[in-house]
Amino acid sequence: MKKKLHLEGMSCMHCVKHVHDALIELNGVKNVNVDLDSESAVVEYDDDAAISDIQLKDAVQDAGYDVISIENV
Repeated sequence: MKKKLHLEGMSCMHCVKHVHDALIELNGVKNVNVDLDSESAVVEYDDDAAISDIQLKDAVQDAGYDVISIENV
């Protein structure tokens, strides 16, 4: 499964790393690609890893950034 998160508040590569590290730590996440220019992150995770949109949003917010929307990819 893949989800694309539209983010707000990132301004540098340190921000990208914070978001990446927060999302990759979630159980079942296989890959995270964070893009500063588009202020988005694509999260790929195991189909059987019941990761909710709320968990994704909480992880990003705990890192200090806002999630504007989440969509299935």
